[in-house]
Amino acid sequence: MQRKAYVSGVAALLVALLAGCTSGSGGGGAADDANPGGAGTASVVAQPGKYRTLPGPCTAVSHDTLDSLLPGIQQIADADQQEKAYEGEATLAYDNDRKAGCRWKVDSATATDRLLVDFERVVSYDNSVSDDTQAQELFAGKETAADLPEPTSSDSGSGSASSPSAGSSPSAGSSADPSSSASASPSGSESPSSSATPSTLQPRTLDDLGDEAFLDDALSGSASTARQRTVTVVFRTSNVIVTIEYEEQPATVGAVPDSKEMQDRARKLAAQLAGTLGG
Repeated sequence: MQRKAYVSGVAALLVALLAGCTSGSGGGGAADDANPGGAGTASVVAQPGKYRTLPGPCTAVSHDTLDSLLPGIQQIADADQQEKAYEGEATLAYDNDRKAGCRWKVDSATATDRLLVDFERVVSYDNSVSDDTQAQELFAGKETAADLPEPTSSDSGSGSASSPSAGSSPSAGSSADPSSSASASPSGSESPSSSATPSTLQPRTLDDLGDEAFLDDALSGSASTARQRTVTVVFRTSNVIVTIEYEEQPATVGAVPDSKEMQDRARKLAAQLAGTLGG
C-alpha cells in the first residue's frame, strides 16, 4: 500500500509541473505582444524631403540676370572670353546631388562684381527626423550666425516693397548711400543696421521667399579705401537651402555701392532660383 501512495504522489507532481509550463508559455506570449520593441510593432519613419536632386547652379542664372548683376560682362569685347564669363566656375563638390555652387567674377570700368550661388540639399540620417526638419535646423543656424538686428516698430515685417523708390535712391557708387554714415565696428567693417539706415534696407527676415528666408547687407572698408558691399540672401524651400552672395567693390576710392540696388538685384535672382527648383 505504501508503494501505491508513492506512485500517486509522483503522478500528481508531474501534472502540476505540466500545468505550470503551459501557464508560463501563455504568459510569455502576452508579454511579447505587449513589448513595443517586438517584431510585430512598426516603427514610424520620417518623411523624406521634397527634393531628391539639385539644378546645375552655373546654368540656373540667365544671361539677362548676369548682365544686371555683373555689368562688366557686356564690356568684354572678345566673344570667347565673354562666353566664359557667362559660364562661371563651379565650386568644388563631392556630390552634386547634395551640394553644388557656382562663382562669377567680372571687372568693369567702374567696379568689380562677384556672385556666388550655392544649393544645398539636406538629408537626415535619423529615421525619426525628416529632411525638412533637419533643413530647418540648419537654416536656423545660418540665420543665428548672421546676427540680424531686431526689427524696429516701423518695420512691415515683410522685408519687401516698402523701401525707397528707385528714383529717390542714390546712384551706384555714390557716397550718398545711407549706410555710409554708419559708425565703424571694431572689426573695421560697417553694416547698414545702424540707425542712419532706413529700416527697410537693414538685414532682416523675408516672408515672401520660399518657406523662410533672410537678407544680410554688410559694408566694409573706409572713406580712404575701396569700399565693398556684400548682400547675402539665404532661403529654404523644403529640404533645399539656397545661398546667394553678391559683392561689389567700386574702382574709385571712397565710392559706396548702392544698398537698395544690390538688394533688389539679389532678391530678384533669389525669386528666380526659387522658381528653378520647381516641384
